[in-house]
Amino acid sequence: MSMSDLEQQVSAGWSRMASMLVREGRSHELPETGEFVNAPVSRGSTVLFPTLEAMNRTDGRSHAHKAVYGAMGSPIQHQLEEMLSLIEGGTHTQVVNSGLAACTMPLLAFLGCGDHLLLPDSVYGPTRRFAETMLQRLGVVTTYYPPMASRAEIKALIRPETKVLFAESPGSHTFEVQDVPMLAEVAHEAGALLMLDNTWGIGVFQPFLHGVDVSVQALTKYPAGHSDVIMGSVTVNDEAHWKTLRDAAIQIGQCAGPDDCWLTLRGLRTMGVRLAHQARSALDIAQWLKTRPEVARVLHPALEDCPGHEFWKRDFTGACGLFGVELQPGISVEATERMIDGLSLFGIGASWGGYESLVLPTTGHIRRVTGEGGPTSATFRLHIGLEDVEDLKTDLARGLDGLQF
Repeated sequence: MSMSDLEQQVSAGWSRMASMLVREGRSHELPETGEFVNAPVSRGSTVLFPTLEAMNRTDGRSHAHKAVYGAMGSPIQHQLEEMLSLIEGGTHTQVVNSGLAACTMPLLAFLGCGDHLLLPDSVYGPTRRFAETMLQRLGVVTTYYPPMASRAEIKALIRPETKVLFAESPGSHTFEVQDVPMLAEVAHEAGALLMLDNTWGIGVFQPFLHGVDVSVQALTKYPAGHSDVIMGSVTVNDEAHWKTLRDAAIQIGQCAGPDDCWLTLRGLRTMGVRLAHQARSALDIAQWLKTRPEVARVLHPALEDCPGHEFWKRDFTGACGLFGVELQPGISVEATERMIDGLSLFGIGASWGGYESLVLPTTGHIRRVTGEGGPTSATFRLHIGLEDVEDLKTDLARGLDGLQF
């Protein structure tokens, strides 16, 4: 694939979604008096009804994205959930109060004592910690599998009590792209569900077209887009799965504040143009980093040497602005940290998906129990924001020039 073709692919998916992001999740029937473009925020706990009969008719409304009680969702939350279902290609979405809650709540909903969970060894660290603490206390057994495991390897790990096969594609920090359709086939043959953390692939990977049963998003990232919201979502494409998920959310007390829902819905309106720009900028910088002598590997799914690139090329319609960098073996962790401290345009901090560029050292934070996929030298993660690409390259070059190996 030529560079121009690759540049087109990393951003192509967003042009297809542009009209939907602007128009959906809002009313299309305007009152005679007119209304604002953005829906108003409705804050409240108690929902009043004119009669007892009317209140009693709300039975079942809690599964239908209707107002029942504040803890079960507000009108703006329901509009956001409608929009997210369209983006993910599902039928129902539950908004929750963080990206981590979006990972943990469906695991609680679909797993019970004595069940078996398969997690990729590249999974987001807090999801791993949840499996090894709370799920373990609840009697759920977890087995880790190499993120690039073959069909035969995955099938060999399946047990009669396996209820959930969890995927994260690309993987946290090491960016392996998984063969999601294959994982779905193996899971379904065993009577298990396939859950996917699809945060990296929002809008450019359609989970339900590839066999996923439950798709997770950290809305904190690109949907909100401005580093000022903590929120997550879980989307399904099956009514039985929706009932299980929604019942769990109600019982756990999961909801999201109306102001955060409003900010996220507003962020979605511009997500397409932001992500198209950030995806192109990230690819440009990733390609440039590959030419630097200090860099051993650039872990960007759109690059041919990234594990699972063939699955990205087959299944994704674009990319985002997040990728990893592994330095040459002779470069120390201390030197890498000094380089990071010296950068001026890259903020040092967790999370990603906002308008600003970020750098995060990942050496020592990548844990593997299967013995595969871990880096052998100093690593860091870059999120490319909306700054000028040449300015970002200049900043990185100044830092890399100071490294010795």
